[in-house]
Amino acid sequence: MKVLRSILLASLLVLIVSPLFAKPGQSLVVYCSVDEVNAKKIFDAFTAQTGISVQFVQLSSGPAYARIKAESANPQADVWFGAPSENHVTAKEEKLTQPYKGPNFDKLGKEFKDPDGYWRSFYMNPMAFGINKQVLARIGAPKPTSWADLLNPVYKGQIQMPSPQSSGTAYNVVASLVVMMGEDKAFDYMKKLAPNIQTYTSSGTAPSQAVQLGQCAIGIQFTPGFFEAIDKGFPIEVVFPKEGVWFEAPAVSILKGAKNLEAAQTLVDWISSVDGQKVYTEKKTYFYPVIAGVPLGPGMPAFETLRTIDVDVKWAGEQKKRLVERWVNEVLTAK
Repeated sequence: MKVLRSILLASLLVLIVSPLFAKPGQSLVVYCSVDEVNAKKIFDAFTAQTGISVQFVQLSSGPAYARIKAESANPQADVWFGAPSENHVTAKEEKLTQPYKGPNFDKLGKEFKDPDGYWRSFYMNPMAFGINKQVLARIGAPKPTSWADLLNPVYKGQIQMPSPQSSGTAYNVVASLVVMMGEDKAFDYMKKLAPNIQTYTSSGTAPSQAVQLGQCAIGIQFTPGFFEAIDKGFPIEVVFPKEGVWFEAPAVSILKGAKNLEAAQTLVDWISSVDGQKVYTEKKTYFYPVIAGVPLGPGMPAFETLRTIDVDVKWAGEQKKRLVERWVNEVLTAK
């Protein structure tokens, strides 16, 4: 009887300490549009909690979408992880993904999920300017506080932002300016801004690196790279332009024909849970969570205190190809 009780007790302890999502021995292939450093933090935590190994290929949103579409007849990955949600709207419309809701779907706000379960957002970050205070002082330039301020000739060649040809981050800028100003005025603004742009980067996170190193005075991108630089002691300040900003809400989708479907569903469940979202703060990703009850990283203002603008994700997805083409034809040529 004592032996039986010992076996039962040991079994109970295994159940208590085993991770909720544990499925050891499974594997997963992910096309990842989250920056590589933070992606590794998230996937390492996922593997530690579930036992599922992750092989991920780092791709910006444009190349990732192109690869997923090219491989649609024989998918080489199971999950698309990251890229703004409008990209996942397009992937759904092109029948490249499949629906899945799972136990945590109803915990997400309607702005963070496809009603049919084809995609869901798993973090959010506002757009902002990151400024290097030492560079501004060196060139004798004031701190910009608005989108309008960026047109000041004193910033000529001192601003970096990504290119919407390859970066979902940059398309967030384009679409939000169109919503705020109207399309023609927004493109006129971006053409006027072009002389102040030092370079349009292919990566959505490159401007924060350049600002951190003092290669330019101002970077335009989402906030995590800026908050990280501040935490490391660099002379960076985050500015939220007074006209307002849109925010990114990167999404995750399970690809149609995924070969490791159960593991893919486990990742989607985990990243939508408190355990998954706590990793953002614990591992210093500087991402904003999308569910309640998760603490923020140091120095991050509460999301609800920021002035944000509403952009319809479906509209943004439908208009992306046309607006990016117009940007190439009118804004890039102006540069």
